[in-house]
Amino acid sequence: MSETPLRKLLDGTALKRTLERIAHQIIEDSAGVDALALVGVVRKGDILAARLKEIIDRVSGGDIPVGSLDITLYRDDIDLMGSVPLVRATSIPFDITGRTLVLVDDVLFTGRTTRAALDALMDLGRPKAIRFAVLIDRGSRELPIQPDYTGLSAQINLDERVKVELAEDGMADGVFVYHAESGWVPGED
Repeated sequence: MSETPLRKLLDGTALKRTLERIAHQIIEDSAGVDALALVGVVRKGDILAARLKEIIDRVSGGDIPVGSLDITLYRDDIDLMGSVPLVRATSIPFDITGRTLVLVDDVLFTGRTTRAALDALMDLGRPKAIRFAVLIDRGSRELPIQPDYTGLSAQINLDERVKVELAEDGMADGVFVYHAESGWVPGED
């Protein structure tokens, strides 16, 4: 049985339009796309990064590299997750040193996932700069993390969770707010 969302933040059309806007902002902020690369945080950010790449390539005529980053072992709340964490693959098939990276994630909440991603990236090389793009900024930060590119900012109650649903996961595109189940841990959306 699937639960009913409390509200919809973005439907498929709005999600597509939001990604188009973020991609154009990234292009505008970059002095060309030659040294640009996208890295998505695994589970949703990697899918969004692939979509952003398609848009940026189409608009710029370039072919920017894209990778995916699993941050599971860099999390500071790994002991709160209960069971043995599922570690997924990191795939960054290019040298990040000297590049401007855009780290992509679906939802920004406490900032801890972003901090873990920054730690993981620094273990892989020394980029020229790291910018941060997020589809939904839900507020309630615990760390001083701020996105450079934000699709939508929305104040979401602490007893609620944001769920990004994507066609690549077999669902219709959309972003929804649900009641948080007991035992829910931020970052586990």
